[in-house]
Amino acid sequence: MGRQWGPAMRVAEQTGCVVSASRAGQPEAGSWSCSGVILSRRPGLVLCHGGIFTPFLRAGSGALTAAGAAFLPGDSCSEDLRLHVQWSPTAASPVGRPERGRPALCTPQCAGLESGPLAGHREPPLQLPHPAELLLLLCCPAFRAHFAHLFGSETAEQWRFASTAPDAEVSEDEEEDQLRALGWFALLRVRPVPEEEADECGPRVAVAPLGAVPKGAPLLACGSPFGTFCPDIFLNTLSRGVLSNATGPLLLTDARCLPGTEGGGVFAARPPGVLVALVAAPLCWKSREWVGLTLLCAAAPLLRAARTALGRLRPCAASLAALLPPEVGAPWGLPLRDPGPPWAAAAVLVECGTVWGSGVVVAPRLVVTCRHVAPREASRVVVRPTTSKSAKIWGHVVFATRETSPYDIAVVSLEEDLEGVPIPVPTEHFHKGEAVSVVGFGIFGQACGPSVTSGILSAVVQVDETPVMLQTTCAVHGGSSGGPLFSTYSGDLLGIVASNTRDNNTGATYPHLNFSIPITVLQPALQQYSETGDLGSLRELDHVAEPVRVVWRLQQPLAEAPRSKL
Repeated sequence: MGRQWGPAMRVAEQTGCVVSASRAGQPEAGSWSCSGVILSRRPGLVLCHGGIFTPFLRAGSGALTAAGAAFLPGDSCSEDLRLHVQWSPTAASPVGRPERGRPALCTPQCAGLESGPLAGHREPPLQLPHPAELLLLLCCPAFRAHFAHLFGSETAEQWRFASTAPDAEVSEDEEEDQLRALGWFALLRVRPVPEEEADECGPRVAVAPLGAVPKGAPLLACGSPFGTFCPDIFLNTLSRGVLSNATGPLLLTDARCLPGTEGGGVFAARPPGVLVALVAAPLCWKSREWVGLTLLCAAAPLLRAARTALGRLRPCAASLAALLPPEVGAPWGLPLRDPGPPWAAAAVLVECGTVWGSGVVVAPRLVVTCRHVAPREASRVVVRPTTSKSAKIWGHVVFATRETSPYDIAVVSLEEDLEGVPIPVPTEHFHKGEAVSVVGFGIFGQACGPSVTSGILSAVVQVDETPVMLQTTCAVHGGSSGGPLFSTYSGDLLGIVASNTRDNNTGATYPHLNFSIPITVLQPALQQYSETGDLGSLRELDHVAEPVRVVWRLQQPLAEAPRSKL
């Protein structure tokens, strides 16, 4: 992942672990597992997801949603609960040679096969699982409050926060348990092993204060897909993304996480390895479509809640509370003046009646969006900039392409200037494989501002050596239409998001496969209109060559261009 991520990767791997819960003397009952973060060693304190404890709660999962419930003592679970924590060695060889506990991969152990003669000379590939005890279950009340406000009554009907696909066979009780446990975590103490305690003293992780990480900041998620299944292969798997959005301690990232990574740590690149959050729900679905974002709970308020709970439940636990990681100091403690990269502020929310979408400011009084967001027949539209949630500026559609045009574009002229909104610089060249970002109001609309998703420019489709379509791997959702596509490093405007991809045979939507209109197609016409008020060049977008139409039909000889689903 490059030099930028080296220190963060080391911290993530040193603090990552997997936690399993089972019933004593009942191997046939199976086990439950998730990921976790080692907060300290000697004594070992681990923070993991609380969902694996719902089968053991004496009062059932309803105790998690009882009025005023912020934490539960360890004895709220049944006496037959048995916990184990497994982690990788704390030290890695600088030259890549296997060290104690880190030899070559041992797949026979995962497959349950007998090791061959050579394998008998290997040292154990991982630390053996260590027994642990549950100190307390805790939640972040602010997380649950923001969750209820953000998703509201839609949760039961449209949203699904579970570790399985919508078509998987999950009972209503199991799904209800998962929803109730959302935002709950567990603090464990690992029982020491005398012969290992002397040298097992990995560093404590530092924690980022709430709000210190801006939108668009790079993040590194570390978790174990499928929990305790085959840890030789899956333990502490890494995934990279950005902070896509935030409302209080409820965070979203486009780092791709899988079932079993619940409770895994999410770290910042700068300062290296600072713990930002824990994975709350690795898979989010809306209306039976994969959203491609991961729900996180900020670490700082969780650890504050843990200190409070330890003081109330265990008056003599001051020594344990002192071992919880501290929040890093200045300059991280200072309030942020900017919610993210400066180019992100060029994205605006466009409302036309009951329809809304995204747009991008290209001049002080000019916004570009998609025609299905602001159609030709629309008399007036509302534009809301991100610089002020209360700002509302009226505008009218001066141009929109015809339905027969492959370019889904509309131009909105505003009645007053957009103050404080940066005007992005349009690019002149495209570089396949470069890092890109999409900024748009997909998923949540104005509820918590625009989301930022990251990826690469995966394809530049050309006709007669002229770019006519851009393809990216950023996660794009309904409501992102008309939003800007930026070069992550230069901040240059590359294009206007038009649609993601949907399989008409299965109905599946692919947020990470999407299409944008190159800004080079639009810029000459926009500049002419901005300077002279002449719409002539914009009208030429209705009369593009047939090869361009074929490209936007995805090579299918349709009678008309496909409608975007966004």
